[in-house]
Amino acid sequence: MTPLHWLGLIVLAVIAGAVVPFQSAINANLGRGLGHPLWATLASLLVSIGVLLPVILALRLPLPSLAFITQAPLWMWAGGAFGVCFISLALMLLPKLGASGFVALALAGQMLASLMLDHFGLFGLAERQLTTPRVVGALLLMGGVALIQFGGAPAKALASA
Repeated sequence: MTPLHWLGLIVLAVIAGAVVPFQSAINANLGRGLGHPLWATLASLLVSIGVLLPVILALRLPLPSLAFITQAPLWMWAGGAFGVCFISLALMLLPKLGASGFVALALAGQMLASLMLDHFGLFGLAERQLTTPRVVGALLLMGGVALIQFGGAPAKALASA
């Protein structure tokens, strides 16, 4: 892979991360307006379908294989449930933790789970051993999470948590 290709991937990954606090903040407001966070989760997923379906049609993507759909292991369908979990928890927690606190804690959870997925090569991922530099990096991330969430005003941050 060329350095320019890597740079493009890095930029796209940063954009993917940058949309999370916007999505969470917007959905939190939607949840308040609709009367419950789960209504906002449903609305968010319906809008996702409404946005994605025209893109799929415009790209003229072939229909998925019926054989794969009927034979795929059940765990392959869990992504939707994880999406509902993330969206719903973001709706409920972002107003309480703030955007930076929620994103920092969510990122910490993502990092811990990612280290486990990589180490054991789960779900078809290539194995990447848990090395000292990777553990130190995760610990530094945890320290950063603590600074972001509690560094400004510890008593106030703890009282509101």
